Amino acid sequence: MGGGAIAEPSQSQSDRTAANYNSSNAVDVKDGKKKKRRSRRTKQNSSIPASSGSVNNEIHVGETELLDNVGSNENQVLRASDVAFSSLPVMHVTDQKSECEKGSLQNQHSLEADDENGSVISNCCPEAIVGCQVLKDSDVDVDVDPLPSHRGNGRAQRKYFASHWPEEAVSKALENGEVFKALFRVNAHNRLEAYCKIDGLPTDVLINGFLAQNRAVEGDIVAIRVDPPSLWTKMKGFTATVENPAAVNDCNLHAEAATVMQDCLKGKNKVDMDSDCSDCGHFSTPKNRLCYKNGYCSEEIVCPEFVGASDKGYLNGPCSLMSDDLGAGCFIRSDEAVYSVAKLCGIVNSFPSKRPTGRVVSIIERSPRRNTILGFLGVKQLIRSREVSSKDSKKNKFSSFSVNHEFIMLTPTDPKFPKMMLSLKSLPPHIENRLMVGDATVEMDLVAASIVDWVEESNVPEARVTHSFGRGGEIEAHIAAILYENLIDASEFAPETLSCLPHGPWEVPQKEFESRRDLRKLCIFTIDPSTATDLDDALSVETLANGISRVGVHIADVSYFVLPDTALDIDAQIRSTSVYMLQQKLPMLPPILSDNFGSLNPGVDRLAFSMFWDINPTGEVLDRWIGRTIICSCCKLSYEQAEDIIDDRFDVRRSNFLLNNWPDLHGCFEWSDVITSVKILNEISRILKKRRLNDGALSLESPKIVFLFDEDGIPYDSVIRRRKGSEFLVEEFMLLANRTAAEVITRAYPSSALLRRHPGPNLRKLREFEAFCNRNGLMLDTSSSAQLHHSFERIRGELKNDSVMFDILMSYASRPMQLAAYFCSGDTKDGESDKSHYALAVPLYTHFTSPLRRYPDIVVHRTLAATLEAEETCMKHRESLQKLDANELMGLKCFTGVQYLKDIVESVEAQESLSAAASKHGIPSADIIADVAAHCNDRKLATRHVSDATNKLYTWALLRKKEVLCLEARVLGLGPRFMSIYIHRLAVERRIYYDDVEGLAVEWLDETSTLVLSRYTYKHHNRRGSPGKCRRLEEVAWIVSPADIGSRQNLYGRNGSDKDKVDCQIDGDVILSATSENLVVEPAVFPLTVHLLSTIPVALHAVGGDDGPIDIGARLYVSSYFR
Repeated sequence: MGGGAIAEPSQSQSDRTAANYNSSNAVDVKDGKKKKRRSRRTKQNSSIPASSGSVNNEIHVGETELLDNVGSNENQVLRASDVAFSSLPVMHVTDQKSECEKGSLQNQHSLEADDENGSVISNCCPEAIVGCQVLKDSDVDVDVDPLPSHRGNGRAQRKYFASHWPEEAVSKALENGEVFKALFRVNAHNRLEAYCKIDGLPTDVLINGFLAQNRAVEGDIVAIRVDPPSLWTKMKGFTATVENPAAVNDCNLHAEAATVMQDCLKGKNKVDMDSDCSDCGHFSTPKNRLCYKNGYCSEEIVCPEFVGASDKGYLNGPCSLMSDDLGAGCFIRSDEAVYSVAKLCGIVNSFPSKRPTGRVVSIIERSPRRNTILGFLGVKQLIRSREVSSKDSKKNKFSSFSVNHEFIMLTPTDPKFPKMMLSLKSLPPHIENRLMVGDATVEMDLVAASIVDWVEESNVPEARVTHSFGRGGEIEAHIAAILYENLIDASEFAPETLSCLPHGPWEVPQKEFESRRDLRKLCIFTIDPSTATDLDDALSVETLANGISRVGVHIADVSYFVLPDTALDIDAQIRSTSVYMLQQKLPMLPPILSDNFGSLNPGVDRLAFSMFWDINPTGEVLDRWIGRTIICSCCKLSYEQAEDIIDDRFDVRRSNFLLNNWPDLHGCFEWSDVITSVKILNEISRILKKRRLNDGALSLESPKIVFLFDEDGIPYDSVIRRRKGSEFLVEEFMLLANRTAAEVITRAYPSSALLRRHPGPNLRKLREFEAFCNRNGLMLDTSSSAQLHHSFERIRGELKNDSVMFDILMSYASRPMQLAAYFCSGDTKDGESDKSHYALAVPLYTHFTSPLRRYPDIVVHRTLAATLEAEETCMKHRESLQKLDANELMGLKCFTGVQYLKDIVESVEAQESLSAAASKHGIPSADIIADVAAHCNDRKLATRHVSDATNKLYTWALLRKKEVLCLEARVLGLGPRFMSIYIHRLAVERRIYYDDVEGLAVEWLDETSTLVLSRYTYKHHNRRGSPGKCRRLEEVAWIVSPADIGSRQNLYGRNGSDKDKVDCQIDGDVILSATSENLVVEPAVFPLTVHLLSTIPVALHAVGGDDGPIDIGARLYVSSYFR
């Protein structure tokens, strides 16, 4: 039964293990000649028995030693959860370990030898461990360079990890509900903490410790076994409330957990999946195959779109345990597996203050990230290893470390991955040759590596170098590495792809004028960024009678050029999306298409998909028309120019307005036509937005950081830029078009429409954010998206004098939110709630308006084209049967109209028309649509990672040029060891650690969550050991003399030039830059008292580059005569 997943070990097993431990101890300590050596042998359990009959004892020694030393290991890396911390939701850390937490490793490697041959039985998974040891976490020091595993040397080897279960055993255990399939995510701040999301469980499972993680790495799909509830840890930052009575009496956890478990096993308190699990969520990350007619097949693993720290990414809502759920737990579950998840869900809900823990028993699918790990080679470590090896070989001729088997260590740039060892013989020739001649600059090169193996006898994986990018201090090398890491195709388009496009100048074929509506006499224009070259949307508006306006959205008809199953289509599907990197764009489609004859450039005829809505003064859509058209844009407006029109700053009567880079006007239109259209569209967009927000939509608007680059492409400044009203104008009509397209294609193809959904927020994190706001006097109502938006608007008014704090709140409010994802409409059977978009508060949504840069939009265009053709065929058929007269036929549209004509849609002739149209336009089956959606989600997430990485890179480059940049920061997390700060002007969050700093006294007042930092001159003895382990004060604080405070180099950076010290004019707006001379940052003084939400001065600097992974360092900015 499913109870095996969380059943506690029996008393007889523990007694038998303890007996074996005592017996083994007696053998180990019988020789009393050398106490030191004997003690070390007993602690490490290093003796290897000679006979098979003693193998069982050896295994039990390691396991019992593990049980007895849990929670008392002084060498274990300190976890974030060991420190008191009061902060915003994602930064909670506790100061004390609970008894449950101290025992969280007890059940991680409970191996039992039941026969004399050394077979180790663990429920349904038999495995044998002979001649080796299973070690505890204290034996695996992840921060110390490990020695390589020597295979085939005839010696028994230390076994660091338990064996992975066989595939058959894992499959059986999954069916029985004894183990669970989950996505493995690592805490970026502490690699010993990892989290796994089980489909149907409202809380992630903590995989705590190197051994429990059992060689899984970031992004793997793993099989995990959940510990008994008595071993679960306390949830970080959890505080019991009156509304949460289950947490108040958590002291009775052990007894209550046992009772719940017994009742579940007896079937007394079976969980009602429709009620008790109402707060449970589901997530899935299946392995997807994208198959094409030419035989190409690509396998991808769709990663969940987490936000922020690695323990995020929950999907909450109705508990869905269906076999067709999309997620890491996506497999056909047996009744026992479903019941086991429901039972575990009920237990988790019963003890909300506890975090479930578990261990990895097998790796089901290995993450693609294993093949693209960036890092630096430890050349200095290699040199030291050679020196040690040389000395050892002189002392001991039997030394096992041979120069013929030398290894070099690789330190990943991503802290989520462990260090890796690489054989020197496996290095590329150009790197190996440089090492042979003693070129120490090799360690300055940024390389990519792939994990090739990770055996049980090694505490680090074995890898090989696959690519070298150049010096780590060069921006170009990092850009190439970022693209490589995220599997972004930066190659040129192949000749086969380009051959699918028209050659030479292209004009609209005459036959298209016969089948499309000609809109070239309509005033149509584009509004885009000034630097945009791929123009895929345009707008128009006409004024009708009775205050009704006919608004038109015109989208480039890219599906006309990108035909299904062609080389161009396959290439676009693989790339999936265009990638934008501030100074570079990697287009999804060849530029000749995306920037030329597919783009809605002004003054030329272009093919389009158009939508028209008749909208009354209250924003209600009275009627609509959808069809393929031919348009000719009269001008290309930038957002800034459209904003000038809205704000009445555009005056055509001025003689110099054409000198201000205003666009040319094409066709028979006047500027007054464009001005009138923009103003009418702006008014309608405001009405539509107000109506949308009143219907429950949520807006989390926050400013954007924009970098300013010099002629060499190096950032010299950054500015904060907020979106303009003209951008909201365009956005509102694009939202309307996407909603309309979703409704139409779902009517026509309810089981094979490519849609986009946005699940509700992580309820636990949302409640934590709500509690934080309430504690600081900011009342927040999270009962619905509408109430949440109204709360934010009220808080905006309350914080009108503290816009920085409001921007920070908006940034943190997005963290409980989950990212939207593409899906196939046929994949969900639970109704509209599974298809809806939380932030937009609409039942159906898709992407239709950007086909030049998003592949899903092309699929939607094809589906819409098939729908239009089927609608025309169906209505003509009904007219021929005289079921409708001509006037009725003109006014009724069975698929694209505002009214839903169910009888016509479900008729036989309509379904036959849809089937024929789908075949003609290449609409794939639901299974293929689901695979396409999954692949597009993966690529969408990859582009997000690229954007985040490049922003960090350019921030680092800016700070490297400044050397030191002083800015104000807001304290968002505070504790006795470190504080978390948010630098608003760079949108950067960092930590400052101040424990064990020579010359710095730290006083933490727990009751008031107050920190006091002061200087002292007497010699300090480090509580951790020798004073040498203390950090220098310069690592924590940048101390300047009061006499130097007026110096500009202290305020703006030592390399700052005059252009760095002025306010910047971006897009016509004067924006305060991060290094503006108006931004005077006064240093703090000791003693420094810090509270939560305090504003403190900090000094930022660049870390790494040529000597390691890049990072952004933060120190306190303090003035003192004692330096």
